[in-house]
Amino acid sequence: MRKKIFYKLLLDCISFFLISVLSASLIIWIVQAVNFLDIIIDDGRNISTYLKYTLSNLPKIIAKITPFIILLTLIYIFSKYEKKNELIIFWNFGINKIEVVNFFFYISIIVTILQILIVSIIVPYTQDYSRKIIKNSSINFIDSFIKTKKFNASLEGITLFNNSRDENGNLYDVYVKNGDINNFQIIFAKKGKVNVQNNQNFLELFDGRTLSYTNGNVSEFNFSKTRIVLNKFDSGAITHRKTQQVSTINLFRCYFQIYKQTTEVDLSEILNIENCKSENISNIIREFYKRLVIPLYIPVIILVSLLLILTSKEKKFYNRKILSIFFLGLIFLILSETNQRFISKNLYSNLIIISLPIIFTIILNIIFNIKLNLKEKINDSL
Repeated sequence: MRKKIFYKLLLDCISFFLISVLSASLIIWIVQAVNFLDIIIDDGRNISTYLKYTLSNLPKIIAKITPFIILLTLIYIFSKYEKKNELIIFWNFGINKIEVVNFFFYISIIVTILQILIVSIIVPYTQDYSRKIIKNSSINFIDSFIKTKKFNASLEGITLFNNSRDENGNLYDVYVKNGDINNFQIIFAKKGKVNVQNNQNFLELFDGRTLSYTNGNVSEFNFSKTRIVLNKFDSGAITHRKTQQVSTINLFRCYFQIYKQTTEVDLSEILNIENCKSENISNIIREFYKRLVIPLYIPVIILVSLLLILTSKEKKFYNRKILSIFFLGLIFLILSETNQRFISKNLYSNLIIISLPIIFTIILNIIFNIKLNLKEKINDSL
């Protein structure tokens, strides 16, 4: 019977957690998906690229909100059990409160391990995958990129303008400028059209004139037909790998290789790991903190939530105590995120920050053991 009681409590927690995390993740994902619409509208990429890119951000969203949803879940479940007198069933069957604390503490260790695996393996992989999606995607210039009576500058290094466009995709009164301030080319054409051949986008121009400026020299010539390869221009999207997109194993390889060096080095090309250089070491350490230390706050959050079993609805200000415990959990969540700002190259200061969740966990366990064991002794004496 004791196992069934614990099983039901755990099942209720898991059910509420899954519903909450999926609902919250979906809302956040939709908001982000709306913000990512410029991938189609401005950059002219297709819908499949947009969907793949937005969906690849879902694991990161879930991992980010998991600690908060855990806090919300446990406070809701235990307060509901208390208000419906369901916790009395636990105590009437001889289950000690310390057993409940220990049960959820063991669960918290499992959840922490899972969270570390997700944020250190799955999230970097999906973030890197989203980068590759943008890097390897093509642009649908006809439908989205080239807009009539508007300067189109979504691609770096080239600006396009056309006065009108017919149903067949023919552009009229076309203006094109490409290059930089020292070397650029301006093209005027009566007509133009975008064609696709072998996955290459070409802008074909007819009956126009070209003005070229190169190192102070100006040249001009007329043409009946010319072609510009649009794929060679960058869309402006960030396609190089960020530190957060590098796998945890490669980050460790990079860190230990840099740590061995006595001078400032750039090992990016040698180790084939982007941003593997001495000047980026602080960001690498912060990434370790996000992946390996922040999940350690999950046992802290769970133990804070279990402070509810130390009180009852019969006592005064019970609802206030629920809010106080909830805000205490929020403080720990905020602390876990803000502490990464204090991560530096100094090993000893980092050790203090890294050890904080372990210290908090030990303190909370001591509090539970002292209060609950003392209360049990008092009840035995009575």
